[in-house]
Amino acid sequence: MKINEENINQFQMNLLAWYDFNKKPLPWRKTKDPYRIWISEIMSQQTQVETVIPYYERFMRKFPTIQTLAQAEDAVVLKAWEGLGYYSRARHLKIAAQQVMTDFGGAFPETLTDIRSLKGIGPYTAAAIGSISFDLPEPAIDGNLMRVTSRLFELDTDISKSNARKSFDEVLRPLVSTDRPGDFNQALMDIGSTVCTPKVVHCEQCPLSECCDSYKHHTALNFPIKTKKTKVKNYYFAAFAIQNSAGEWYLEKRETTGLLAHMWLFPMLELTSTEFDAVSTDSIPKPPPLPETISKTTFVSTYKHLFSHQKWQIALFRCSIEENYEPNPDALDENKKWMKDLTNIPLAGPQVKMFEILKKRVKKSG
Repeated sequence: MKINEENINQFQMNLLAWYDFNKKPLPWRKTKDPYRIWISEIMSQQTQVETVIPYYERFMRKFPTIQTLAQAEDAVVLKAWEGLGYYSRARHLKIAAQQVMTDFGGAFPETLTDIRSLKGIGPYTAAAIGSISFDLPEPAIDGNLMRVTSRLFELDTDISKSNARKSFDEVLRPLVSTDRPGDFNQALMDIGSTVCTPKVVHCEQCPLSECCDSYKHHTALNFPIKTKKTKVKNYYFAAFAIQNSAGEWYLEKRETTGLLAHMWLFPMLELTSTEFDAVSTDSIPKPPPLPETISKTTFVSTYKHLFSHQKWQIALFRCSIEENYEPNPDALDENKKWMKDLTNIPLAGPQVKMFEILKKRVKKSG
């Protein structure tokens, strides 16, 4: 499509008219508050919108202002995030909230440069906040916008390359509505998620089909151009569930960096794929050092937990404590604890799943 002032105006009118009638009724679309827009955007990274909504609403009730988030304990923030995954996002939110309090006097910054200075905010999130909350005419370029734009103009830019954003910015920037930049970006996002999806296109429902090159040439599913993802790497673990006579579970805190940093899990032992394949009731790996003498270890089940570039395959074991054993309190520290009330600690996704498996096992045996 050749860009000129006349068809840009028509493009914007068609897009925004469609959005006014078809926009998703999301709770953060009822406000232009940059704090709420920011939280919704961070939560929506790598997560389906339908999944985000209840987390967003609970998070807003718990941390209604930037100040309450900045002052919250790390564990409380991680607990509120529990189940969303990619926990570095939650840690970055807390740091950024503190930046807003110290560097901007508690007021969310209004320029793109200042917004980008906050921890965990990249070019897309900054543009989304800036356009929605402050009417900055910035294209918020995410996967949806790249897909829709590549099909509109049959762009052969590889979206997995580092320079892709610059190419799409050059194409999109002249198209952004200066009157309603936030709605413009959200309209393209909604088209990408409902009409112009990765594997199915509903061109008859699209307000932009008249000016879409791939619609004219029946090439929509050839775009966007993208090289294959990095292969997911497999990891194998044995996890040991121990519960004492008081009903407390023994959990260990992960390191302060890396995957699932600061999260609590059962003691885990990394295995080779051969060792994992041999796991059964008759083939039980030796547990790592534990705070109690274990009298019996029983195989429960295996399951898989998928991260973005890792697949954890976990063999879960239930451990029985030796009767009349007197625990040694010196064996524990702040990163190793017996806990009964788990409502206020951040549990990693794999740990939540292990508790679900154990709960089902108890019901089944009962």
